[in-house]
Amino acid sequence: MNEFFPPLDLVDTFWMPWATSKDFIWNAQIVTMGIMVSLSCGLIGSFIVARKLALMGDAISHGILPGLAIAFIATQSKALFPMFIGACGAGLLCSFCIEWLAKKTPLKMDAALGLTFTSFFALGVLLITQMGNHAHIDAECLLYGEIGFTPLAESITWGSIEIGSRPLLSIGTVTIIIISIITIFYKQLLVTSFDQTLSVSLGLPVRTIHYGLMLLLAITIVASFESVGVILVIAMLIFPSTTASFFFTRMPAILFCSIPLSIIYSLGGFFLARWLDCSIAASMVVVAMLCFGIAWAFGPEDGVVTKLFLKRNQN
Repeated sequence: MNEFFPPLDLVDTFWMPWATSKDFIWNAQIVTMGIMVSLSCGLIGSFIVARKLALMGDAISHGILPGLAIAFIATQSKALFPMFIGACGAGLLCSFCIEWLAKKTPLKMDAALGLTFTSFFALGVLLITQMGNHAHIDAECLLYGEIGFTPLAESITWGSIEIGSRPLLSIGTVTIIIISIITIFYKQLLVTSFDQTLSVSLGLPVRTIHYGLMLLLAITIVASFESVGVILVIAMLIFPSTTASFFFTRMPAILFCSIPLSIIYSLGGFFLARWLDCSIAASMVVVAMLCFGIAWAFGPEDGVVTKLFLKRNQN
């Protein structure tokens, strides 16, 4: 019987991926992709979690599937622009349907979420199954992703200059856009995330900001699904902010924590996957889970061990 945990070869796991320039360039693209996905999802996810809409990310990550399928089928192409349009349209429609069901019917938000995202997801799977072969859609790639294929992606060229791989440029551009929007509209996002009444009294366009945030969420998911898939991307939306919340209570600090956590998730997941010979994306989530467990136990803000220690000292 094979061992579940194979022997850890430190040289093979930590040194060999960077031993030659070819290996370094190849694996650096994978790690960079992981960092960008985690960072972009972590930044936008901080506001999603603050609004108590963590499952909205899950809903939209599943809800974009029919938009992707329709875009592929309509254009017979995997061109980036139609993919973004189809997925973002489906994501916004999914968000609108959830809100409409929660406000216009007796359904609660959780039921509206469950009904909508399962319906959208089922429709996407049906489209892929019945018509996806004509557009050469890899359903498994859409659902699970494979970050290890990043170096094999087509490269974007400008004239005779090779700029870089398409997935890296896509997620890099999205990350820059997210950082810019958060920097410019930070106060509006903060107020509408924590105090709806104050937002209305200040005359802020609450619904516009909400749907703008949903659009950013959809764009982030689309840029990420190729590497981590629509299923695992939800973990990167939730783990960074929830982990950081055990150490900090202010939003700027929580947002800033997305940077080191993204590096830890990506590098840790890469090395774990090399050791266990398993999915890199799944290993990133496992590392994120371990980081959350440490924060939950030892975090100065509501950490279980920390609270027990303080209670013992008080007694």
